[in-house]
Amino acid sequence: MDSTITKEEVLPTIAQKINRNAEMRNLTEATMRGEIPFRTSFLRRVEILSDIPVSEVNDIVSDIPLNSNIVEFIKENRERYYVVTGNLDVWISRLMKKIGIENHCYCSKAEVVNNRISKVISVADKERIVKQFVQPMVAIGDGDNDSGMARLSEVAIGFGGVRAIAPSLFRNINFAFYGD
Repeated sequence: MDSTITKEEVLPTIAQKINRNAEMRNLTEATMRGEIPFRTSFLRRVEILSDIPVSEVNDIVSDIPLNSNIVEFIKENRERYYVVTGNLDVWISRLMKKIGIENHCYCSKAEVVNNRISKVISVADKERIVKQFVQPMVAIGDGDNDSGMARLSEVAIGFGGVRAIAPSLFRNINFAFYGD
């Protein structure tokens, strides 16, 4: 979802709100390059952002600029399109509704108490999620955590709309595109 549907990484954009964007950007980039395991990094990044009200995060995420060509494709193929993302359900729900795929999203889950993340319930593993699909799949991504998903797909596309495609993903894709 990040840097494919959206034109920005979601968590660093949220982190700007609390002036922790440099720390968040470093963690995100190291994770995308495969230097830090996704689960470890994600839990740390959620911890950094846990002081921001969930409703505020949802507002920020739903206002992030979108890649119009990809969003248009999603809307035209809504019944066949699924988002598989590590982002938290409670943070991306409004964006998923905005593009019309709120029931076609696999993501990490969190519990909310008093409009704050109280705990992370699960962290999405894209490779394990994709293994469940029985229909042919086309995967689009840009980071290291997309590699397993790409390897299992019939067609895998690396999309370098925001950053260079991760080397581990590059080894598992059929096509690479840069820009939107």
